[in-house]
Amino acid sequence: MRDEDIKRIVKENYSKIASSNCGCSCGCGGGNNNELIAKSLGYSDTQIGNVSEVNLGLGCGNPTTLGEIKEGETVLDLGSGAGLDCFLAADKVGEKGNVIGVDFTETMVQKATQNAKKYGYKNVEFRHGDIENLPIDDDSVDVILSNCVINLVPDKAKAFNEAHRVLKKGGRMYISDIVLLQNLSDDLRKNEMLLVSCIAGSILKEDYIKIIKDTGFEISTTSSDEEISIRQYYGLPIESLSIVAKKK
Repeated sequence: MRDEDIKRIVKENYSKIASSNCGCSCGCGGGNNNELIAKSLGYSDTQIGNVSEVNLGLGCGNPTTLGEIKEGETVLDLGSGAGLDCFLAADKVGEKGNVIGVDFTETMVQKATQNAKKYGYKNVEFRHGDIENLPIDDDSVDVILSNCVINLVPDKAKAFNEAHRVLKKGGRMYISDIVLLQNLSDDLRKNEMLLVSCIAGSILKEDYIKIIKDTGFEISTTSSDEEISIRQYYGLPIESLSIVAKKK
């Protein structure tokens, strides 16, 4: 599948998700199912309950818990969706810090901006952009978050190079993403539903880690959730990989 086709399919489907409040892997079961998914990924009742409509059931982990986010820091969320992880980070950085969410889908950016206004988050802003070409200045971010998004990006090396560019020296990256434990067939790779469900665009775990290291990051921690395959992903050979990395 061509890169432009992947981006078109992702944008069209995530625009629908933003309008319907139904996540790509939730089976369109509505808010209750979104809440169950979030809890299974490590979000607390308090985190979900405070901004319940922001939870679209789209993640594969909770990157805000992978490392410390400090007061006064600048946090960037790659693929920010309706804003859940941005708002959780905003609570940690406080009034002296700020959070920027970047999303590829205009409708999702509009939704997140409305959510920020509704819940009174003045230290959060959302920008429309491609994480392969971030609308962010060099060396300007302390922490990068991303939750089940880079698997959707055609050029993952370019996305991680952009992350490296915008992070300050010593900046941290907390990522949860879907990776493959074995290769998929060509038919599965071409399946549009599996693409927007975060599977068809995924790459092998070892290749994912290698790209991050080759970009210039030092990986300090990795953990995995293989049971997510049964819970959300049809028993396919995938896992949710959580990574803590630092810009050298």
